Amino acid sequence: MGPRRVSRGGDVGPRAYGPPMDERQLSLDDLGTPLCDVTFVVVDLETTGGKPKDAGITEIGAVKVRGGEVLGEFQTLVNPGVAIPPFIAALTGITDRMLAGAPSVAAATASFWEFAHGAVLVAHNAPYDMGFLRGACEVTGIPWPSPRVADTARLARRALTRDEVRNCKLETLSAHFKSPTPPCHRALDDARATVAVLHGLFDRMGSLGVQTLEDLLAFGGRTTPQQRTKRHLIEGVPEAPGVYVFRDAQGRALYVGTSRNLRQRVRTYFTAAETRPRMSEMVSIAARVDPIVCATDLEARVRELRLIVEHQPPYNRRSRHPERMAWVALTREAHPRLVTVPRVRDAHVAAIGPFSGRGAATLAIEALQAALPLRTCTERLPRTPRRTAGCVRAQLGQCAAPCAEAGDAASYAETAASAYAAMTGDTRAVVTALLERMSALSEEGKFEQARAWRDRLESYLRGCLRDEQLAALGAAEEVVAAQCVDGAWQIHVVRYGRLAAAGIAARGEDPRPRVEALVLAADVVEPGEALVEETEILWRWLTDGATRLVRASRSLALPMHVGGAHLDVVREARAAAETLRYTDDRRSLRPSA
Repeated sequence: MGPRRVSRGGDVGPRAYGPPMDERQLSLDDLGTPLCDVTFVVVDLETTGGKPKDAGITEIGAVKVRGGEVLGEFQTLVNPGVAIPPFIAALTGITDRMLAGAPSVAAATASFWEFAHGAVLVAHNAPYDMGFLRGACEVTGIPWPSPRVADTARLARRALTRDEVRNCKLETLSAHFKSPTPPCHRALDDARATVAVLHGLFDRMGSLGVQTLEDLLAFGGRTTPQQRTKRHLIEGVPEAPGVYVFRDAQGRALYVGTSRNLRQRVRTYFTAAETRPRMSEMVSIAARVDPIVCATDLEARVRELRLIVEHQPPYNRRSRHPERMAWVALTREAHPRLVTVPRVRDAHVAAIGPFSGRGAATLAIEALQAALPLRTCTERLPRTPRRTAGCVRAQLGQCAAPCAEAGDAASYAETAASAYAAMTGDTRAVVTALLERMSALSEEGKFEQARAWRDRLESYLRGCLRDEQLAALGAAEEVVAAQCVDGAWQIHVVRYGRLAAAGIAARGEDPRPRVEALVLAADVVEPGEALVEETEILWRWLTDGATRLVRASRSLALPMHVGGAHLDVVREARAAAETLRYTDDRRSLRPSA
């Protein structure tokens, strides 16, 4: 039985599947995100007065607002784990006794990030507050969410004159804007006062042209000269879903991205909201932006992937090196063994993957060899043994030693057959063996070793599932599917794992004629042309639960024991283990098998 080869690479030339650009009705105004539609979380901290990296937070207060309306408030005292200096206690009124039963820094900041999820943060003298929040994340192990931040102090310095206010302290500004809650060095009251200042600044900045979130971030931030001088590149970019390509003066692609609103997304590269140094460098080189309007979001993601692989833009990091992918293959020889290869060939009887790199492939091999004692020697072995005794692994009972006269070639053949089954859809033998090993290690208290074997099992299961998905979709001559989005049907034609056509049937329109027209106009695709990542994107869309299958040339079912259910269990175990980092008393917890 030969190896299954699916979606190993191919032509990536772009093709427009949707309607021509001039058929779309495009806005002439670059609106951005209106301020009335943005959710802001205005936050203030009280601290011990130490360094931000020490995360000495004693109180967090925050107010969530949108469109001038208060949506909610957040307030908690925080136990920083250190004594509060007398001066700070006198200034804020917060004492060690008050904080004795307060939540820890880890618990309080985790609750705050949940409250502020998806919002734009606002603070007065924001670098101070953001420094302590970042320090808390570093101390507690919480990933820094990289929020967008507006600083009312900086905004006030640009929007107000010395004739209006003598300084830009919170007390001065809250009095100037007649805040109903004066600041008093308590977090929630100071946050409420900052809300009044923010709304007052909105009224003032409106006459200065600040109408959108992008305008606000640019007004209060620092844009580079290159960003300011290159803003004309936005001209001609439509408000439509699709792909954008930054190019230099010679027409070479610098960066490829995708967005549901091309104009809004491209515009952010020329505002202070864009703080990535490499993107600022890219903007300084760019000479034009080419928009490619797409019929659907799925088409945009596929076209972005193809363009990145084709042009290798220097400022893209994702999908630039498909050659780094690796497969785990079982060799076609008298006594098969496992190898890591960059591509599957006829010399391999079975393969799983691809994996993101050789490291992940090695983990999968270790999982297989732990359950199935395959040989690890790299030489090609004849059918007739040449050695008297086997290697060290044979002496330890980890290999049947088919290379030795004292070995058991028949037993090894059974092991190789089991390995073939484990790599062609039946993961039960490997899963059972590794779960037993993990359970035994956990009972012995060797939790780190158990987690290491869990990682090996996860890598193996991912490779098996990925291979079956690619094989199922890559072997289908044609699959037509549709998804209803806002009353319109987004229709896609997939051939051999590659997107061949995409279009939309508008709300109220009979989608069947549109389906037939797309099928007739779809690209001709040969087996093996599709990119691995493209086939994966299409598989996820087909199986996301909202897609309806119109027709398929073959079944897209996966083997019953390919390991998807086991992989879900492993993922849940990993997620549960990760939550231990966010608990205050994690040292008292004991992981189980």
